[in-house]
Amino acid sequence: MAHNIETMAYAGELPWHGLGVKVDDTLSPDEMQVAAGLDWTVEKQSIVTADGIAIPQKKALVRSTDKSVLDIVGKEWEPCQNSTAFKFFDEFCKTGNMQMHTAGSLQDGKIVWVLAKVDEEFELFGGDKVDSYLLFSNPHKFGQSIDVRFTPIRVVCNNTLTLSLNVDSKNAVKLNHKKAFDADSVKEMMGLANMKLGTYKEMAEVLGGKRYKQDDVLVYLDSLFPTYSKKERGKKLHRDELSTPAKRTFELLETSPGHNYKPGSWWNAFNAVTYYTDHERGTNADSRLTSSWYGQSKNLKQKALHKALELAA
Repeated sequence: MAHNIETMAYAGELPWHGLGVKVDDTLSPDEMQVAAGLDWTVEKQSIVTADGIAIPQKKALVRSTDKSVLDIVGKEWEPCQNSTAFKFFDEFCKTGNMQMHTAGSLQDGKIVWVLAKVDEEFELFGGDKVDSYLLFSNPHKFGQSIDVRFTPIRVVCNNTLTLSLNVDSKNAVKLNHKKAFDADSVKEMMGLANMKLGTYKEMAEVLGGKRYKQDDVLVYLDSLFPTYSKKERGKKLHRDELSTPAKRTFELLETSPGHNYKPGSWWNAFNAVTYYTDHERGTNADSRLTSSWYGQSKNLKQKALHKALELAA
């Protein structure tokens, strides 16, 4: 497939990545599942060699609609069906006063995800608003677990982040596929996520309260988007010596949406990085979404947050 995003539906405003089919926000979980093209099942099937010899410890994970093989798994690996995932997520939404917002699949069905709006937010710096969402991922892939995490999104620029960027937080929950899906255990573990948006708000306040010097922000961007040129540098890093992504992010310090709230601050520098990764990095919107939540951009934003907090301190 040419795109990572296979199917997607959304209720409410158009998502930041600009993809998907709009649906009514009154849809039931089952209706949302159908609208998002996720009304299919997976099953484990036996694997044999070309000579008909059975491979006893491995199973093929096959999708019902097109009989495509999503992955090869161990015989004890238990898939979580999309219908089970949606029922649990609906329970979670109702309990936590949330609204299912977006749902879809990535990587030809290997990752099924749902994003829900949480009734919690904060606003800083005279109007810079951050909303909270819950991202639920149901991967049909060996070695990956069911994953639930809180995801704050900066409204002015639609930059996506996750509270798991804070390595000390216990906001993310993962379940092993070797046992059947247990919604109750997830709810119990999610009770440990009391820090949620408050932790990120504290980080934003720290970053917004500290101004950067140009020399420091150049070093910051160079550490995130290093150049591999062998040209010898002087003692003081110059803008022209930055890599192309770093140069572009430097421009975004004064042009990205929301730069006016805390210009010259480490909050602004950090959000320039997240804006670049979420909206400009990569070849298309669907690859950016995959990378932002599950790939290199997610890791880069984690590094960017820690580095900005370090420099702000």
